[in-house]
Amino acid sequence: MLNRLKSLPIRHLLLAAFLLTGLLPSVLVTGLAFHEAGHVLTTEIAHDLETRARASADDIDRVMFERVQNAASWSRLEIMQEFRVDDVDKRLSKFLGELKTSYQQVYDALYVTDAQLRIIASSEPRSLGRPLSVPPDWLHIQLGGTDIHLSRPYHQQLYISARITDSIDAGQPGKLVAVLNWQQVSRILDDAVSGRTSAVLLDSAEQPLAATAGWQAEQTMASITASALNQGFQGLTEVRWRVIFSQHSEEALAPVRRMGLIFLGLLLATLVLASVMAVPVARTLSRPLAALTAFAQQFIRSGASLQPPVGGPAEIDSMARAFGQMIADLERSRANLTRAAKLAVVGEMAAAMSHEVRTPLGILRSSAQLLQREPALTPEGRELCGFIISETERLNRLVTTLIDAAKPRPLEFTTTDLSQLARQTSAMLAAQAQKKSITLSCPGTRQVVCQCDAEQMTQVLLNLLLNAIQLLPEGGHIEVLLSETDHEVLISVADDGPGIPPEQRELVFDPFFTQRPGGVGLGLAVVRQIVHAHLGSISASESRMHGALFTIHLPKLKVETT
Repeated sequence: MLNRLKSLPIRHLLLAAFLLTGLLPSVLVTGLAFHEAGHVLTTEIAHDLETRARASADDIDRVMFERVQNAASWSRLEIMQEFRVDDVDKRLSKFLGELKTSYQQVYDALYVTDAQLRIIASSEPRSLGRPLSVPPDWLHIQLGGTDIHLSRPYHQQLYISARITDSIDAGQPGKLVAVLNWQQVSRILDDAVSGRTSAVLLDSAEQPLAATAGWQAEQTMASITASALNQGFQGLTEVRWRVIFSQHSEEALAPVRRMGLIFLGLLLATLVLASVMAVPVARTLSRPLAALTAFAQQFIRSGASLQPPVGGPAEIDSMARAFGQMIADLERSRANLTRAAKLAVVGEMAAAMSHEVRTPLGILRSSAQLLQREPALTPEGRELCGFIISETERLNRLVTTLIDAAKPRPLEFTTTDLSQLARQTSAMLAAQAQKKSITLSCPGTRQVVCQCDAEQMTQVLLNLLLNAIQLLPEGGHIEVLLSETDHEVLISVADDGPGIPPEQRELVFDPFFTQRPGGVGLGLAVVRQIVHAHLGSISASESRMHGALFTIHLPKLKVETT
């Protein structure tokens, strides 16, 4: 995996890093926030459900206590004490009907029965004289000395029986049976729920007594529940019941999920925005690097003197400029190596010529001079002897030039007036310039003093002036100018000849490069070698006369004295 990451393009790495840096903390913080929000919301919902469960349990307890109290108080009424066991009591039936009506829908029916549960009085006249079917007892309560029995709720009805002890017929007991509409308990639960919330009333055996619609369905799904335990009938019995409220998790956490969807949308929008912002940033960084890589590959293939691309971020721009400087240094090093190799060849040639060529040349020159003295020598012979002498002198000068190029002697710095040196050199070559009607001028009489090797600087000026004289046509003009600053001296040799093409202005200082037919190409190489030995520089350009211009910069060196 790490190797794959390393092989990815830098723009992809930058884009991935930008997105991870920007989105990963947001995702983590958002996830933690939603987890905490869900936990807090669940806690609050559970607390709310518990509050509603406790309130509902209290309401049910209050309602049931009122109903039990009703049965106990009614059983002790005077009218209840006067019923006849062996007869139908229409007056009591009328009273029971009025009670039922006054309590509206609380009771489904009110009955007074004898000991065998035959109906003696009833709020429902059609049931008089019939036997009453009462479900088995569920609870037994003592309230104010009255025995009260409750049946288990069945078909939305709860039977509450209170014993009537003091009947007028031989003390035979009777019963007051109140049939409670159990839906009023269910309505308490229904009124307390909302949405997908459900509730159930359980007895001590965890059997349901009342429940809202959908209670069983809610139990099969994830939900949040809370319960309240209460002692029935204001603590009159030891039987306890429990009210449980449950809310579906999907509905309970719907606000968090909606908020989550909103945040997800924001994260996606952030992702898109980050991508839109990251792509230009990645391109800004990768394009200069790609351009620099393409430049390096092109430079390796072509070897041409190209300029590296610049621009982009400051670090990449600095790297590109440093790369360009490195290439320029390499080019200079390569040129210096080439020049050194050529000079090495010159040294080998000079070593061979100094031993193998100069001696034969001396013999040829001496022989030609002796032949010229012969009185019987024809004019043609004398002319040929002159050719031999001039050519041997030229070859001897070539050998001397080769030796100077290969093995320059150590510099001897002295305080030298370069203006006087320039005038002397110009005077030495005045005769050669006159042969071609070339004007050789050295204006200015002010001293220009510099620490240099006077003999080698004379050689520099001689080579520059000789090159100009040899290349200029008839009637040309050469001018030597000197100037100085606080730190250096400038020597300029200008002419009005054909000049040097821009692409050859650096090549003219290479060994064996020449523009003159028959030339060797060592004069300017020796000049540059001497100037560099003086810690100076020389360059070729175009003169104001549209010919060649050679400019020498020499530092004003201080000679140490002892």
